[in-house]
Amino acid sequence: MTVDTEIQITTIRDEPGAKSLKVEVGLERVRQAEAKATSQYAKRAKLPGFRPGKAPLAIVKKQFRDAIRESVLRELIGESWKAAVDRQSLRPIADPRVRDVKFEEGTPVTFELLVEVKPELALERLGGFRLTRVQRPVTDEMVTQQIDELRKQKAPWVPVEGRTPQPGELVAVSIATRPTEEGEGEAGAGKAEDARQYQIVLGSGQAIPDLEEQLAGLTPGQTVDTTVRYPDDFEDESKRGQVRAVRLTLHEIKRQELPPLDDGSARELGDFDSLDDLRRTVREDLEAEARREADADVRRQLVDQLIEANRVEAPRPMVQRVLQAFGQAYEVPDEQLEQFAQEFGPVAERQVKRDLVIDHVADREQLLATEEDVDRRVEEIAKRRGAEPGQVYASLQKAGRLRELERNLTEEKVFSHLLQQSTISDA
Repeated sequence: MTVDTEIQITTIRDEPGAKSLKVEVGLERVRQAEAKATSQYAKRAKLPGFRPGKAPLAIVKKQFRDAIRESVLRELIGESWKAAVDRQSLRPIADPRVRDVKFEEGTPVTFELLVEVKPELALERLGGFRLTRVQRPVTDEMVTQQIDELRKQKAPWVPVEGRTPQPGELVAVSIATRPTEEGEGEAGAGKAEDARQYQIVLGSGQAIPDLEEQLAGLTPGQTVDTTVRYPDDFEDESKRGQVRAVRLTLHEIKRQELPPLDDGSARELGDFDSLDDLRRTVREDLEAEARREADADVRRQLVDQLIEANRVEAPRPMVQRVLQAFGQAYEVPDEQLEQFAQEFGPVAERQVKRDLVIDHVADREQLLATEEDVDRRVEEIAKRRGAEPGQVYASLQKAGRLRELERNLTEEKVFSHLLQQSTISDA
C-alpha cells in the first residue's frame, strides 16, 4: 500500500479563506514511522549496560517513548500537509494549525488541519473608473513653518527667570505623590513620597492637562501642594478619572532661542548656499510630498471603486490575522484586544480586500516583481546613498526588508497597469 492511499484527507468545513481537513493516517504507515524513529534513536542512544547503538529496540522504545511519539507525529503531520496541498490545490497563506490529535497504540492516527487559504477571486471589472487627483498647493506660509521647525531643531534652550512658563517652553519639575486621608478626598498632612524629576515641554501633550495648568502658575523655585485629575480618555485605563494629591516643585524654565533667519543660519541648517537656496529646497520637498499624497489618494480611490464594483469580500480568518498583526505591532494588552478589534475591524477588512485585489491582478497579469526589478531598485537606492549595491542588498537582507521591497515593486507595477485603464482628472 502506498503512502498516498495510507493518508485519507476529508474536507469537513470550507469557507472563504479557511478550510478544516480531517486527516487519518493508516496503521501501517504509523508503524513505519514508529520503526524509523525508533531506529534513529537506537543508533544514538547511550543506555547503561549497552554499547552505543546496540540496545534492544524494545528498551529504546520504552526509554524514549515521548520523544519517539513526537518525532512520529511531526513526520506524519508534515507528510499529510504536503499531500493536502497537492491533492486539493491549496494556496495556503500560513502553516496550518493542528488540533484534535488522536494517537493511540494499535490504531490509525487522526487529527484536524485548520488551513488559512487565499480565496479564489473573480474580478470582472478592472477599469473605466473616474478618479480625481487633488494636490494641495504649497504656500509661502508652509515653507516658513517648515523652516521654523528646522530652526527649532538647532535652537539652544536658554534659562528664563522671574516669570511663569509659557506654552512651548521647557520646564524642569519634580513631582511627588502625597498621601490622602481616607474619606477626605483631598491631601492629608502626611509626608510626600520621594519626588521624581521630569522635563516637560508645555503644550506638547507630555503631561496631563491638570498638571500643565498647575505648572503654568508657578515660578522657578516655587512649590505647591495640590491635586490633579487624570482625564477620562487617559491611555492607562486604570487611572482614568482618578484624582491624585501631588507636590510640585518648578526648578527651571527654558525657552528656545531661534537663530536669525538669514544666509548664515541657512548654511548652519544644512548644505545650503543661502536663505533663498534653503527656501527653494524646502518648497521642492513639500511639493514632492504633496505629489506623493495626491498619488496615494488616487490609488486609494481606485482600490475602493474596484472593491465596490466587484463586490470583493474579506474572509474572516484573514481579517483576524491582520487584526492580530495590528495588535502585536501596537502592543495592545490582552484585556483590550476585543475593543481594539471592534475599532480597527473596518481598517483590517479594507486591508485584506486591498491585498486580495492587488495579488489577484499581479498573478493574472504576471506583474510580480522579478529579481531584475529588485536589482534595479537596489542600484537606485545605492546611487542615492552613495553606496555599493552589494552593501545595500546585504543591509536590506539583514533587516528582513527584501520581501517588503518586492511587495512595493509589485504594487507599483499593478497600479501602473490599472491606472492606465481609468480616467484621472486633476482638481
